[in-house]
Amino acid sequence: MPDDINKKYLPYGHQSINEDDIAAVVDVLRGDWLTNGPSVEKFERAVADYVGASHAVSFSSGTAALHGAMSAAGVSPGDYALVPAMTFAATANAAVYCGGRPLPADISPETLCLDKNAAASAAASLAGASVRAVAPVSFAGYPVDIEFFRELAERIGAALIEDAAHALGARRGSRFVGQDADMTVFSFHPVKHITTAEGGMVVTNSASYANSLRLFRSHGIVKSPEEFIRPYEGAWDNDMIELGYNYRLSDMASALGASQMTRLGKFVARRAEIAAIYRRELADTGGVSLPPDHEGHSYHLFPVTVSANRRKEIFGALRSFGVGVQVHYVPLHLHTYYRREFGFREGDFPNAEAFAAGTMSLPIYPGMTDDDAIFVSDKLKEILGKL
Repeated sequence: MPDDINKKYLPYGHQSINEDDIAAVVDVLRGDWLTNGPSVEKFERAVADYVGASHAVSFSSGTAALHGAMSAAGVSPGDYALVPAMTFAATANAAVYCGGRPLPADISPETLCLDKNAAASAAASLAGASVRAVAPVSFAGYPVDIEFFRELAERIGAALIEDAAHALGARRGSRFVGQDADMTVFSFHPVKHITTAEGGMVVTNSASYANSLRLFRSHGIVKSPEEFIRPYEGAWDNDMIELGYNYRLSDMASALGASQMTRLGKFVARRAEIAAIYRRELADTGGVSLPPDHEGHSYHLFPVTVSANRRKEIFGALRSFGVGVQVHYVPLHLHTYYRREFGFREGDFPNAEAFAAGTMSLPIYPGMTDDDAIFVSDKLKEILGKL
């Protein structure tokens, strides 16, 4: 990166940590509970209250949260989970972990989310096989049309799981993402809207799902006498009633998350401001297409699309200026594992493939300045102009 051009590197995403966050974690380290303590419930309540859900169950990662949701939905060997072809692999992997099979469908170029007609056609194509979960993704922070997928899920007898790893703080009208699916999954990786370093959460209005999720994340073990199936022996006793995992989130991570939640609204608002700068600065620029907008978009990503045969060149040029663009993602069906195990081929989902071939995510995170966003825009326009 030439020092005379730009001394600052702008990654596509970055955490925002302040002294309050640090103090919250230090308080836990000085206290009695590092795990299984009160900070976990405090964080869960903060997320549930913010999005307007009855229950929130934390997990050690967004992937673990997706795994828990697929298990709670009853995905098992022989079952399918309907997912978009354009998503991070974890959306489908979570169903495979349960012994299920992915049922990808193409995306809509207008939203970059699961296409309604493609999803309905995919579900109808199975000739009696069980679709246990419908899992649309609110890609980049754009709130997927959840009502359509709710109707589809109800029609085929599936649970509706919204993969909202990109969409904490996004809204549908006055309703935050997290209220409308049977289960909604969030991620707290450092590039997301808030962070716990690694972590995830499932929110739900169903006490039954919440109980299943809590059991799943903690070895399938119960300790309360009323939960036992066999006779309860005493205060030392516990019983593993299901196969579960150690997917718990620590109190340190939870304390960081609870502190971050106090600034979530500001984080989302700042992302929207940066997106608005990009839209203004790039509005009349040839050779680049901007992502779909939505009044409730939370802008985890700002994916632009350029010519597929020049993407690598543009990507490299931006990186040389210190602009840390990234590609999100390789389409699910083009990963070697999914080709080998499930027989997917290039050409199966053309909209996802066309988007993936030319997309790049521009930097967007709360710590960016207006001048940073203008710099990124200027460098992209400069590069495109030379081409």
